[in-house]
Amino acid sequence: MIHSQQRAPIMEALQRYQAARVVPFDVPGHKHGRGNSELAAFLGETCLQHDVNSMKPLDNLCHPVSVIKEAELLAAEAFGAKHAFLLVNGTTSAVQAMVMTACKAGEKIIMPRNVHRSAINALILSGAVPVYVNPGVDDNLGIPLGMAVEEVKLAILEHPDAKAILINNPTYYGICSNLKEITELAHEYEMLVLVDEAHGTHFYFNDRLPASAMSVGADMASVSMHKSGGSLTQSSFLLINNGVSEGYTRQIINLTQTTSGSYLLMSSLDISRKNLALHGQEIFNKVIEMAQYTRDEINKIDGFYAYSKELINGDTIFDFDESKLSIHTRGIGLAGIEVYDILRDEYDIQIEFGDVANILAYISVGDRKLDLERLIAALTEIRRRYKRDSSSLFDHEYINPEIIQTPQQAFYAPKEILSLPNAVGRVASEFVMCYPPGIPIVAPGERVTKEIVDYIEYCQEKGCFLTGTEDPNVEIINVVKEADR
Repeated sequence: MIHSQQRAPIMEALQRYQAARVVPFDVPGHKHGRGNSELAAFLGETCLQHDVNSMKPLDNLCHPVSVIKEAELLAAEAFGAKHAFLLVNGTTSAVQAMVMTACKAGEKIIMPRNVHRSAINALILSGAVPVYVNPGVDDNLGIPLGMAVEEVKLAILEHPDAKAILINNPTYYGICSNLKEITELAHEYEMLVLVDEAHGTHFYFNDRLPASAMSVGADMASVSMHKSGGSLTQSSFLLINNGVSEGYTRQIINLTQTTSGSYLLMSSLDISRKNLALHGQEIFNKVIEMAQYTRDEINKIDGFYAYSKELINGDTIFDFDESKLSIHTRGIGLAGIEVYDILRDEYDIQIEFGDVANILAYISVGDRKLDLERLIAALTEIRRRYKRDSSSLFDHEYINPEIIQTPQQAFYAPKEILSLPNAVGRVASEFVMCYPPGIPIVAPGERVTKEIVDYIEYCQEKGCFLTGTEDPNVEIINVVKEADR
């Protein structure tokens, strides 16, 4: 009901709290900023006045009964879910809560291998066993695609005891699988459908965009409100549907989420939900139009390719998020990460990420036409100044893994340390990934191959920010210790 969406109950409760001039003999210790003048000057007194602790008038995130509960109900209504949970540990905690709600130790979950590290971390925490569906790969763009329906069906038939299936909607690049058909297929076999919508918040608020998880009847969805939804970094929603238990899901969330929920993050979720519920259609109409304008202009620059719905093939690219500005760079002889670095270092333009062949410029309602023109001009100049032969560039982002152990088994197994070249043939017990986007090149339990080592070294050479290993320089890697060593 549209009148209820005009409310922002957490914000309203904070305003009542401030008006009451309560004397704080509780935490946080900065006491509305008075105890740390430098912090107050930097963040602003208003911000610190709203950085408060849980109390009766403000409810409690771990067990909400009043204003937070009301905010959750409004969010559920806005997203078309049975219930929505406010999360302050990022969408990482939402993905982990989905997996841990659906699967216990030893139970199987079907998922694409190009998941975010948070999903594989959930397997390490829970002991769930992955059944990977290798995504399609676009050889021209060098990016992983969605899951083919037939590949999913094959995985379900081979593993009918799996408890759930996890789907990306969309990928970082804007690619969507056939979410509706996969959901219906999984439900036929009584599997829960979990959807990672870290990059799909806007799907719920504009009818020109691909289908959302809740609209096709999925059971759970993790939604990064802080990305396209406009809330503060680290704030997120977890949506549940159908027969998923609200009480049990909250218990799972409370295993890992802080007991000191930030009211800055929660109020930003509340206010941003209100904004999208009331104005989402027009907001994302504008974003789509800005993205399309920029895409058209970039495609006039020889060597760059900003792709969109023309990629749709009805299966591994079932739909495409037109608000995404994904740009293929290999045509000018530069890796995406090289273009990323040049834009930041020489043009003071910070884009979302660059990989071996693509960049992603994240466009939102906060952007201006002037900003778009500046990006277009910079790319034009980069092409003129840096264009070179592309024959030496890697042509793909994704390598099919060879699974030897479960992530939990490998992560906690006795291990030894080897240089990357000497680790070929061994089983990794830790991650290596470029961040962003945070999709593992190799994950615990997977065999380290020469192709993987070559790819890691190539990423290092091109300047990708590699993470996941104990070694900060990513020159050595932990591998599972073999029995005879």
